[in-house]
Amino acid sequence: MEEEVEIGKELLTGLLTRMGMEASVEGFLREGSLHLEVKGDPEGILIGRHGRTLDSLQMLINRMVNKQLKSPLKVLIDINDYRKRREETLQRMALRLGEKAKRARHAVTAGPFNAHERRIIHLALKEDPFLETESLGEGEVKMMTIIPKRREEGKDRLF
Repeated sequence: MEEEVEIGKELLTGLLTRMGMEASVEGFLREGSLHLEVKGDPEGILIGRHGRTLDSLQMLINRMVNKQLKSPLKVLIDINDYRKRREETLQRMALRLGEKAKRARHAVTAGPFNAHERRIIHLALKEDPFLETESLGEGEVKMMTIIPKRREEGKDRLF
């Protein structure tokens, strides 16, 4: 198992060096996935707008690592705890937009979001009995709609 971690760290460190970035890379295996954490990148160049550059970097390293392994392994990259901060931001946004949808009594649309971000929003609002969520569009990046549920006969619903 240490082999996968070393391969991932070596490939990511090599790529960052070639890009002229000074950053350290730590790696570990958790739940069948290789996690690589980058510390450095003070300008956020590797993260990009809404993490799009980070997603691309992760896809590239994922391909590079799996080309050298016998069995496939999911590779997850985080830079300066960006993914954790982004998850918290998305959860707060989902709750805020959910309240807005309930107050206005009509659907609220936000996005676009990648699959991972949409999942965070769906899960943040899953327990609210007065709301449902829906993904809209085609492809990898889609919009999200937060919909207040209509009152059904005999049920305690919003309206």
